[in-house]
Amino acid sequence: MSLDITPSIPVGRQIIQSYGDHRFRVSDVVFETPVLVFPDETVAWPVSSIDDLSAENLSAVVTADPAIDILLIGCGKSMALIPPALRDELKVAGIVIEPMDTGAACRTFNVLTTEDRRVAAALIPVE
Repeated sequence: MSLDITPSIPVGRQIIQSYGDHRFRVSDVVFETPVLVFPDETVAWPVSSIDDLSAENLSAVVTADPAIDILLIGCGKSMALIPPALRDELKVAGIVIEPMDTGAACRTFNVLTTEDRRVAAALIPVE
């Protein structure tokens, strides 16, 4: 007897299939840039390092429809602290920020999206 343990993925949801070598594979599309992954689409993100993080380059997350509740920030090889002012600004918009290394952010996004959560991931590539 065998059991299928593949998570059930809601139709139309983005799934991060791989990361590394300065690229991401999301729902069979390869991105060679940092990306913003939403439940239903993935877009290039003009950020080269965690130091570039700003409310401006996260505006697509704030204005997403339907609204995003959790923003996972894949900081690269290791987790980094998010400036308190930016954290507070997104909190006012109803978004909780969770910084972590990029690998953890990819895995967490996949888990939360299979649970049909309103999550997005801002991901900086790793080698």
